[in-house]
Amino acid sequence: METTRLSVTDKPVDTLASDLVVYVAARRKDMPPACDPKIEARVKKAHELGDFSGKMDEELLYYPDEDKKKTGGRRILVLGMGKDDPDEDPGDFLDTLRRLGGNTAKVCEKTKAKTLVVCVPHMGHTPVEKISQALAEGILLGDYRFAKYKKTTRKKSDYEGLKEIKFFSDTAVKAVRKGAKMGVTAAKAACVARDMANEPGNGWTPKQFADYAADLAKTHGLAYTCLEKKEMEKLGMGGILGVNQGSSTPPCMVALEYNPGKKSDTLLLVGKGVTFDSGGISIKPGSGMEEMKYDMCGGAAVMAAMAAVAEEKPGIRVVAIVPATDNMSGSRAIHPGDIIHHFNGVTSEIVNTDAEGRMILADAMAWGIKTYAPDCVVDIATLTGAVIIGLGHHYSGMVSNSDALYERLSAAGKEAGEPVWRLPLNKDYEKQIESRVADIKNVGGKPGGTITAAAYLSKFVDKTPWAHLDIAGTAWDFTEKSYIPKGPSGIGVRTFISLIRSWKKWEKQR
Repeated sequence: METTRLSVTDKPVDTLASDLVVYVAARRKDMPPACDPKIEARVKKAHELGDFSGKMDEELLYYPDEDKKKTGGRRILVLGMGKDDPDEDPGDFLDTLRRLGGNTAKVCEKTKAKTLVVCVPHMGHTPVEKISQALAEGILLGDYRFAKYKKTTRKKSDYEGLKEIKFFSDTAVKAVRKGAKMGVTAAKAACVARDMANEPGNGWTPKQFADYAADLAKTHGLAYTCLEKKEMEKLGMGGILGVNQGSSTPPCMVALEYNPGKKSDTLLLVGKGVTFDSGGISIKPGSGMEEMKYDMCGGAAVMAAMAAVAEEKPGIRVVAIVPATDNMSGSRAIHPGDIIHHFNGVTSEIVNTDAEGRMILADAMAWGIKTYAPDCVVDIATLTGAVIIGLGHHYSGMVSNSDALYERLSAAGKEAGEPVWRLPLNKDYEKQIESRVADIKNVGGKPGGTITAAAYLSKFVDKTPWAHLDIAGTAWDFTEKSYIPKGPSGIGVRTFISLIRSWKKWEKQR
């Protein structure tokens, strides 16, 4: 999708040569679906035959009569969107549009279409800018594929994706263009995160996080910092150093800063960057361990979001930090029962070396808060299997010490189609991580595992407004949708972009 071009035009559809032209039709009770007049006759006929009613995920594909030359498209696709309900939740409607975009991408793959024209629908209850954004996101996210390591098995006939997309609208062209551009930016960023996660553990190491950040900084003029092992030792970052002890690959802590150049709020994003997680001495079961290359999806999310920030240049200062290491069981690996000293002086008893994510995030957040003095901080991590037990693969878990930050993140996730569910945090959960020999311990038992992991992290934010996103259930195997592939979903990227785009001045007293 790096080479996919998306443009907006008001030229008549029948003058636009393409492999596929797409229209949207809305279901109506006891009537043919509502649709563009150009396709009304075809849709009405299909409805009379019982072949098309306009319900969601329904498709009508036909081939125009070439002699009549009514269209420049070689194929016409009509997508059912279900009932057009003005009272539908706005976030749900935007996700319907993304699903329509994903359905479009799937038909393009089936027909091997390389060029696409989309007739953007206009709905009175939703700004056309938002409609265009959601459709662009759905198409590009649905068109995603990762074939970098397909060598001898690739065929010339394999579909390589869309090359050109045109959005057609005969009104509000500026709004359509603006929305489409925002959709492209968000979708490309999410796909960058997917690419990072799809890389194998020997293809995406801590150094690759550093290299990506350095290139982004050089291209867009961001401030770049990379703490390496010796600096971490001087700073007393026992969490990330402890996790890294059993590895032959050195750790790093990568930071990117975008500054709008004027006084503004500061948002700190921290993403877990465990590039492969064996569990250390508390080793994981062998079955499914290959998926532990995805344990850096939080880090991928914040780095990819910074690519969008760098391009869009919002009015808020944004800092992204990724503590990066793998978690291996080499001869120097940290032992269960060991005690570490974190950056902020908190000591921790390591009960389970597979609870490593909170250890590296703790150092990163404490250092980030001291260094950048943010107004609020959000961390994102594939942190606990417990969140899957509690929420399945449909919601990311959230724990927060700030109602205001929770509300902003919840709204951003809703708009992005990446819902979150808030879990409680109080002293009862904090008691579960009390240690007899240190300030805290890194696991609090099976009960409330997602919350006790967050309780650990809460010891490193002091009074800073903070929210923790546990994406272990959504970073891969996320709710099946036409624009979500098997494997990594890119979760979190578009939520952060939405949060930043809609940012309003932070009220200190809250």
